[in-house]
Amino acid sequence: MLDDKFGIVGASQSFCSAFGFEPDQIEGVALARLGAGEWDVPQLRSLLTATFAGTAAVDAYEMDLRRDGHEPACIVLNAHRLDYDGDTALIVMTITDVTSARLAVRIRDDLIKEKEILMQELQHRVANSLQIIASVLLQSARRVQSEETRHYLRNAHNRVISIAKLQKQLAVSVEDTVELRQYFQSLCDSIGASMIDDDGAITLHANADDSTVMANVATSLGLIVTELVINALKHAFPDREQAGDVEVDYRTRGDGFVLSVTDNGVGMAKGVGLFKPGLGTGIVDALAKQLGGTVEMTDTEPGTRVSIVGAS
Repeated sequence: MLDDKFGIVGASQSFCSAFGFEPDQIEGVALARLGAGEWDVPQLRSLLTATFAGTAAVDAYEMDLRRDGHEPACIVLNAHRLDYDGDTALIVMTITDVTSARLAVRIRDDLIKEKEILMQELQHRVANSLQIIASVLLQSARRVQSEETRHYLRNAHNRVISIAKLQKQLAVSVEDTVELRQYFQSLCDSIGASMIDDDGAITLHANADDSTVMANVATSLGLIVTELVINALKHAFPDREQAGDVEVDYRTRGDGFVLSVTDNGVGMAKGVGLFKPGLGTGIVDALAKQLGGTVEMTDTEPGTRVSIVGAS
């Protein structure tokens, strides 16, 4: 409790214990003369003056208290005027030492930054390892005699290299969210570079609205796109010399989303569907369920559209 001259009328035992005073030795002492003068802070004095005048109140004023022989303490002060009938008004002031809490926040923030750095390094290492595996698969495909084995090894190589590039795209950002338009376009560029011949007969492009999603959701969406695009390039255009187009599209719809991969290839009517049972089918089904979505297939005559419709 402080009087109109900021002299101490009374102090709690907890205040005295926290800052090293004896209760009977500080009564009547001016706040500015406590200790070695560490409480004599011009801004605090101005705030207390305004509080006593009734024009302001000190609410959560934070300051560093520096005392000889002690580590700086971070304290939060609150002060309000108390009026008594016929008596001089007083100021009640509370002081909270938040040093430990602020230190805990700084430690937490440092740990989060360290985790982000480690996660980026891990993502880079995973992507590099996948590219090494892809190279081994491609070399093996060139050496084997069986055309069927060579076909499976090349398919495995395409999947691994696409996932490796997907990982690298996610690793370049430390942000928690990913902008889908740029992300899908970069992913399609990577898949096209590894699977489409230079003759330009088949084009692959992506469209998306301005949606952003968490990085883990972007990873699942990217894996779905990779599987559907690879299947489209493999099955929709059996004659690779014919002109063709594959389009990836993502749109928010109410509280959900629609992700689709559409081609203008041979279509469902000729029995060459994108979604015939296999590893790719299982991957897309599992990822769609993980995102709370369902898989829909439509004959677009010509071509096929596979859509993932679900909650965002």
